[in-house]
Amino acid sequence: MEHLEQRKKVMIMIAIMSAMLFAALNQTIVGTALPRIISEIGGIDYYSWVFTIFMLTSSVTAILVGKLSDMYGRKPFILLGIGVFMVGSFLNGLSSSIFQLIIFRGIQGFGAGMIMSTAFTAVGDLFSPRERGKWQGLMSSVFGLASVFGPTLGGWIVDNADWHWVFWVFLPVGFIAFGMIYKMFPSQTPNKGLKVDYLGSIMLTLTIIPLLLAFTWGGNEYEWVSLPIIGLLSATIISFVLFIITETKASNPVLPLHLFKNKVFTLSNIIGFILGAGMFGAIMYMPFFIQGVMGTSATKSGLVMMPMTLSMVIASTVGGQMITKTGKYKFLALIGLLVMSIGMILLSFMDSNTTNSTALVNIIIVGTGLGLSFPVFTLTVQNAVQHKFLGVSTAATQLFRQIGGTIGVAIMGTVMNTSMSSRMTEKMAEVKDLPLHMTPETSEVFKQLQDPQNIMNSEKLKELQSTLPPEYQGVYSSILDGVRESLSFALTNVFFIGAVILLLGLVLTFFMNEIPLRMSNKDIADEEKDSSLKEASNH
Repeated sequence: MEHLEQRKKVMIMIAIMSAMLFAALNQTIVGTALPRIISEIGGIDYYSWVFTIFMLTSSVTAILVGKLSDMYGRKPFILLGIGVFMVGSFLNGLSSSIFQLIIFRGIQGFGAGMIMSTAFTAVGDLFSPRERGKWQGLMSSVFGLASVFGPTLGGWIVDNADWHWVFWVFLPVGFIAFGMIYKMFPSQTPNKGLKVDYLGSIMLTLTIIPLLLAFTWGGNEYEWVSLPIIGLLSATIISFVLFIITETKASNPVLPLHLFKNKVFTLSNIIGFILGAGMFGAIMYMPFFIQGVMGTSATKSGLVMMPMTLSMVIASTVGGQMITKTGKYKFLALIGLLVMSIGMILLSFMDSNTTNSTALVNIIIVGTGLGLSFPVFTLTVQNAVQHKFLGVSTAATQLFRQIGGTIGVAIMGTVMNTSMSSRMTEKMAEVKDLPLHMTPETSEVFKQLQDPQNIMNSEKLKELQSTLPPEYQGVYSSILDGVRESLSFALTNVFFIGAVILLLGLVLTFFMNEIPLRMSNKDIADEEKDSSLKEASNH
């Protein structure tokens, strides 16, 4: 597809980014709208499954479609992905129960996995590695824009219109993207001589799903040493061993194991895994600090988080342009990881006296580092593998980043809960005038007050305070201060661990070979052969 004229390539990229924006906005818009949706259709006990099912179906689909798109071309899968996602979005808006919402979100996830997998790979089909930098940067910035506008728009829709429009408002964008890609995206000749690795696909799916579930539920739904978590991790190990055996015998493996012999491919995916852990850690736990420790409202919290996303968008776009201009990328990855690590270390020094402006500066530093480093490792992988493995290798980078994020959030969540629990024990011992004999109602109020979810909700705090007798108001203030201080202590530990993880990624980046970015989509051996022939003809 490199032979296409530049104008047509740009139009195809606009269509691809429209499809990605459509999928990304539908992911981010749901978060703020879901409490209102749940209040109408019920099912608070299954709340987390609305997000979990999307993550599972999109992660598995992305890696499987990566290989299939190498065999049959990108176009049928990106079109199918948009179509499936639109059907899922439409059905979500018709949900009358939580179980319907979960099933339809799963359908959305299948579509999102196809879109994300083929979109990033299509950049590799359209442009040479040297040109890809700026486009990878722009693609990454689409997610940033979605996370800025999605939550705000979701909140506005549920406040001013029917919640069903949360899922329907962007359907026209889907139709436009579908039409543009159908008309302009070139079709590829399918490679009919290859067999689909069905058994490998099943084993890979049976490895990924229990792994993601174990780290999503561990420490939240179940104890880490509980039977469900041990069972899920055991299933992961068994499936992984069977997957390795299957892939060594497959004629056309779904994830070719020989790719891991490529040092750049392996190191890039390990660093991507680490970057995922650090990124999701900051995004997930920073609002806890802003609302729970600093006492900022949810609306203002969103405004404080917005500059992080915008700095990521700007850095990602600028970084991509620099890669295309200079042909160098390793220095950008090193600077990005260093800046992001410094930002996380600064976050770990914050406390309850930290001002909004200080928090703002710190998370802008994190966002800038993330934006500089985020697009690099997809590019390094694409530049290091043969073009026939472009789809599966690109999908692998997304999978490793997703697994890194899931495991990172789980580890940081466990650190937060453990740190907070131990600190709360100390703080409760310091509280003076704590009555020895409380009514069950008062005891329940003090118990709820120690829940970090409740101290992030100012309305809930007022409600809890109003139910206490006057003689307990002083104790209420002491416990609230203790909870905030404990949460601050726990979150600074989380940010410090995030910084250590990112510094490990920085060290690993030093060991990554910087392969010159190719000027065409020909494989390295073919480029060298052409160069030799050109030199010979000149002589």
